[in-house]
Amino acid sequence: RDLPAVEGTSKLSPHLRWGELSPRQVWTAAAAKPGADKFLTELLWREFARNLLFHFPHLPETPLKADFAAFPWREDAAGLAAWRYGNTGYPIVDAGMRELYATGWMHNRVRMIVGSFLIKHQLLHWRHGEDWFWDTLCDADLATNSASWQWVAGCGADAAPFFRIFNPILQGEKFDPRGDYVRKWVPEVARLPNKAVHKPWTIDRAQIGAGYPPPIVDHKAARDRALSAFHSLKAKAA
Repeated sequence: RDLPAVEGTSKLSPHLRWGELSPRQVWTAAAAKPGADKFLTELLWREFARNLLFHFPHLPETPLKADFAAFPWREDAAGLAAWRYGNTGYPIVDAGMRELYATGWMHNRVRMIVGSFLIKHQLLHWRHGEDWFWDTLCDADLATNSASWQWVAGCGADAAPFFRIFNPILQGEKFDPRGDYVRKWVPEVARLPNKAVHKPWTIDRAQIGAGYPPPIVDHKAARDRALSAFHSLKAKAA
């Protein structure tokens, strides 16, 4: 579930989404297998999300943590388009978004990376991501989609804290160390050595495929901006 270049996920979520399988069926089959604990917790997350939506029907539109309603989100149509179509200049982000657009699917780890990038690097509202995933994912489920985007944004139930900001370079180097995944979906960087495949701006641009953009935002500057926005929100709530 952490290595996008490996066929290591069940890909049962579309079948659960469309009612071809029930969670009870999957649970019963998986519980009998050794080492299935993590897989079972993912099923529980799905059911938890459905429970949240039942009790909080505004989940797709409104943050569960009310103070996030005042968060200073940016508007950036060009940046949103770059994210949607995999042209941010960060290969692990672009690979995920291109995989999604081409197949209707995205690997679990990469979903978290691209979500963090949209919200915290670009400072764009989590609902932009929620809406795009709803339109493009073959397993798009209202409850799971809403709960997961709020989790990434730090405004949902038992959410990751907002100040947890993924570094897309380190995420790529850790979970796609040889660049197999990004080479498949971002052919512009396919010829780069491993040391540069997740940060192509550090190498001679003549080695990069035509048209691949430089990063649309600097990681450190984006991180500082996101933390500043978060601290301003906390100051308002105090």
